[in-house]
Amino acid sequence: MAETEGEKSFAPTEKRKKDAAKNGDVVRSRDLATAVGVLVGAAWLKFAGPWLFDAMQDTLRASLTLDRASIEDFAPRKLLLGSMIAVLPPVFVLGAMVLASSVFSQIGMSDGRWVSANLAFKASRINPMSGLKRMFGAQGWIELAKGLAKLALLGTIAWFWASDSLKTMIGLGHGDIHGQLVMAWDTITSLAFALASGLMIIALIDFPIQWIRRYFRLRMTLQEVKDESKESEGSPEQKGAIRNRQRQMAMGAMQSAMMKAQFVITNPTHFSVAMIYDPDLAPAPVVLAKGRGEKALAMRQLAAEMGVPTLEIPPLARSVYFTTRENQVIREDLYSAVASVLAFVLSLKRGDAVSLPAIDLPVHMRFDADGRPELVVQKAV
Repeated sequence: MAETEGEKSFAPTEKRKKDAAKNGDVVRSRDLATAVGVLVGAAWLKFAGPWLFDAMQDTLRASLTLDRASIEDFAPRKLLLGSMIAVLPPVFVLGAMVLASSVFSQIGMSDGRWVSANLAFKASRINPMSGLKRMFGAQGWIELAKGLAKLALLGTIAWFWASDSLKTMIGLGHGDIHGQLVMAWDTITSLAFALASGLMIIALIDFPIQWIRRYFRLRMTLQEVKDESKESEGSPEQKGAIRNRQRQMAMGAMQSAMMKAQFVITNPTHFSVAMIYDPDLAPAPVVLAKGRGEKALAMRQLAAEMGVPTLEIPPLARSVYFTTRENQVIREDLYSAVASVLAFVLSLKRGDAVSLPAIDLPVHMRFDADGRPELVVQKAV
């Protein structure tokens, strides 16, 4: 039994996953981030290439155009700064798109959560022993095998690309400059898309592996499941304390009503109804307070402390509870039953030795514990 409880054979709960994510333990795939970054970069080079071409063309034209003023006031720093200003915006946009795509691809795997704990300083990252353990341990050999497999795949893709584009690359330098630049640009973007497709294949293999590794890393023992359940639901002591506080609050709110009550009828465990009959107050008995659960228990405790008679009459308690609001007179259908109870209570107060009479309720005034008329329930059965 001890081995079973100590073995991590239970799936991680949602709470454990969320707690792990808060501490930076999320599904991370560097291959996916790399693949997305390269794919976004290739797409930018393909569709935003004219912008960069125009900037490069303007820079080249300004650099090679010389007039008398340029010779007399030669300022290479100004020329270099102008060239950088013209070329840097497209490059910055490319960098920003690649960075944003990589970050959001990782956040998407972290349930949309920015895990700041991953940026925190960890001594294990700069510890030489930890580094050697990662390099020469089982994990290091796995990463080495993965690296060789990636290299083989990407090398194969590059070889096929080169065999198809070799003639184009050899032919560069023949013809007009603009056409040669366009051809070179298309060749580079085709290589970027080819490598991006290979990286996506690697990412589609790596992501499930990372998910499975995290799943096994977060698995729980039987004791951990029990502890988490106890923590989420609360210990019996905590539950008891909460019930006591609820009962005390209910007793404080009902105390004034219970001081006026002549009797209390109960279910006995689910419902309590405190009532009074005063001709000067109302022509029929009035419900001063009613409750179920903790409130019903508080009413019974107050009744015992104040010496108010408590009678266990389940059918009548349910009937009054479901048909009458607090500070409201009872329905006429209940007059006879409540009158019998009131006569019994008055007899007890006079010291008479009497027994509780049989309480008869109309069929349509009988309810179950959920408030459903018993007549309807019987017909359904």
